[in-house]
Amino acid sequence: MSRAQEDAGRVFKDLHSADGIFVMPNAWNAGSARMLEAAGFRALGTTSAGISFCLGLPDYEGALTREAALEESRRIARAVRIPVSADAENGYGHAPEEVAETIRRVADAGAVGASIEDYSAAYGTGDLYDRVLSAERIEAAVAAAEALPLPFTVTARAECYLVGHPAPFEESVARALSYRDAGADCLYVPGLADPETIGRLVKEVDAPINVVMGLAGGLLSVNQLEDLGVKRVSVGGSLARATFGLIRRAAEEIRDRGTFTYAEGQVPDAELCRFFAGRQDVSTP
Repeated sequence: MSRAQEDAGRVFKDLHSADGIFVMPNAWNAGSARMLEAAGFRALGTTSAGISFCLGLPDYEGALTREAALEESRRIARAVRIPVSADAENGYGHAPEEVAETIRRVADAGAVGASIEDYSAAYGTGDLYDRVLSAERIEAAVAAAEALPLPFTVTARAECYLVGHPAPFEESVARALSYRDAGADCLYVPGLADPETIGRLVKEVDAPINVVMGLAGGLLSVNQLEDLGVKRVSVGGSLARATFGLIRRAAEEIRDRGTFTYAEGQVPDAELCRFFAGRQDVSTP
């Protein structure tokens, strides 16, 4: 682990305690990471959905292996100078020890943070991990992070809204509080879109909250989210899905109309070459 990674870890930690909100868009390969960095964002996340789709895989648990996810995360982290937080899904294992190992592997790949989900379709009844086990998994992640020779940010996710829990807000708050008490640096409840519920969550948890935008119905602006007390905004796989949307629309235009107007929005080859020539230290791990 390098001095640059250590510095990035400190910057990422500080972003969660500094005043104001910050946006952490999600990259799925080195090229998308470079473009997002050039746009001025101060940190990036990876997206397991985007990585899966670009490998021709569905966004299903088990389809994207930990090794494949880490390989792409390594390319992303090496492509940029800003902090990178990895989408570590459920930690690629049910037991706390497996989650801890994933944190160590993520750090070895060059990232300075990771998010851990509390749901696995392959566990027991295919539901949320029970609350006690979920907290133990976060405790293990935090312990592994604290043992690293660099600052490392652990984000704990409560998946209640995504799995259709009968009392999603109440259960999300209870889980977020237990994860906060287990040492998580940031809490993330995907599926929230309305300002009233987001504001209630921020007040009840009283810790840095990540909200994902770019999903269907997620139309709140960064300024609105900041007014609600949100600390961090991510976009999940929405940028990757939007890119695939462009490919599909362009393919349909060529097939059905025999025209190529999609090309009017492309970045010229020479411009892209100049852009990427600035950093040529991205290599296969």
